[in-house]
Amino acid sequence: MALVLLPGLTNLIEDISEEKKLPPQVVEAALREALLKGYERYRRTLYLGISEDPFEEDYFSNFDVALDLDEEGYRVLASKIIVEEVESDDHQIALAEVQQVAEDAQVGDTVVLDVTPEKDDFGRMAASTTKQVLAQKLRDQQRRMIQEEFADLEDPVLTARVIRFERQSVIMGVSSGLGRPEVEAELPRRDQLPNDNYRANATFKVFLKEVSEVARRGPQLFISRSNAGLVVYLFENEVPEIQEGSVRIVAVAREANPPSRSVGPRTKVAVDSVEREVDPVGACIGARGSRIQQVVNELRGEKIDVIRWSPDPGMYIANSLSPARVDMVRLVDPEGQHAHVLVPSDQLSLAIGREGQNVRLAARLTGWKLDIKNSNEYDQASEDEKVAELIAMRQEDEALQAEAEARLAVEQAARAEEDARLRELYPLPEDDEVYTGDGYTYQGSGDLVSADQVGADTAVEQGEPDASDDGTPIDGETAAEAPSEEGAGEAGPEPAGDVGAEAEAEAELAAEDGAPGQEGTR
Repeated sequence: MALVLLPGLTNLIEDISEEKKLPPQVVEAALREALLKGYERYRRTLYLGISEDPFEEDYFSNFDVALDLDEEGYRVLASKIIVEEVESDDHQIALAEVQQVAEDAQVGDTVVLDVTPEKDDFGRMAASTTKQVLAQKLRDQQRRMIQEEFADLEDPVLTARVIRFERQSVIMGVSSGLGRPEVEAELPRRDQLPNDNYRANATFKVFLKEVSEVARRGPQLFISRSNAGLVVYLFENEVPEIQEGSVRIVAVAREANPPSRSVGPRTKVAVDSVEREVDPVGACIGARGSRIQQVVNELRGEKIDVIRWSPDPGMYIANSLSPARVDMVRLVDPEGQHAHVLVPSDQLSLAIGREGQNVRLAARLTGWKLDIKNSNEYDQASEDEKVAELIAMRQEDEALQAEAEARLAVEQAARAEEDARLRELYPLPEDDEVYTGDGYTYQGSGDLVSADQVGADTAVEQGEPDASDDGTPIDGETAAEAPSEEGAGEAGPEPAGDVGAEAEAEAELAAEDGAPGQEGTR
């Protein structure tokens, strides 16, 4: 067969490589696989309307496609095994036929033959299949390379450039490093900041949220501007003490997309100092607020409260409600992490915040349930009664949950025991082990036989004679060899003594059991 010419093959591979940001070798491999699928479709179409498809799924596993970039074409090659008699023309070739070309060929050797069909015979359906498979393979290669490039990225914060808009999402170009090509990433609506102005070619700092591992239309990367990790990254870049380790960020609570338009985005950051002489809050704010202002500018004017972390829950809760002034914090239920915060009447609205944003962020930051109370109107006795009721309800719920978990554990144990019992009674046919129990043995075939029967069968197979308890042969029974085939016809009747002994033994057994017909037996 002649080479099938594909004019412009080299330029095609280069264009696809540049457009899809894939190495040329990857594009060539995808093209070879697509052409092979097209050849397979061509062979199958020869039987359309004539008979059923005679080819199995892996029938064409010995076929391959070779690209010739110099002459810009391709060939379909088949690896065939040399045999005496050919049973499959696509997988085997006769020894006599090969020896016409290579006299030293032997049975079992493999030869590669050119089986390329004519270009006109390839057909429209085969060409369409080649095009579809090529597009799919290129998408798979892109997804695989993106996963390998971004899955283990040490720095999850990237610089992104706005490319286009799709529905409510923003498609942005991100790069994993200097000199690396840009990859499209999707910024969903829920991860955008309300103060951001997304315009073409505008750049933003984004947090790499997810690398999709499943095939999907559109970008495989999902980025976010509302993730708390972005705030941590910005502080680490602006505050040298955090990079050195003398100041650490303990917790971050962020509300980048408030439920109401009247409330702006806000973040609370709890920091602590490893060295006593270092002020963690002052280090994060900087001289005249220079450091925190850089973070605020990057987040487009988002309000940021930097508070000092404390191991004392009361002090930590009071600091988290900044800028409100707190009179006292009562830990009414430490086990359930419930606290009452007493504030002056003029600080009540400031502590709660607009639409509850300040106390909501403080609760997220500390992990405690906070009730803001007016210190002038606080009745400790009545509040303690309410808290006692709440504690009782919580303990009752925990007891019910523990009881339900215990009941579930008992049910699971009983179910496991029942499964084991059923498995012992009815073993699977493929089990090779032998189960013994209740006087029965379960063989690998699933047959049920008694233990006595198994022992008797074993004794017969080993040629052991039946014996009494003292090891001597039973009266009237003697071990004898089986007659040979020559003397089988000359065998005479059994001795009378043996018959009489057997009848007498049967009569004695019947007498012991009280069976009827005793006299007749005698």
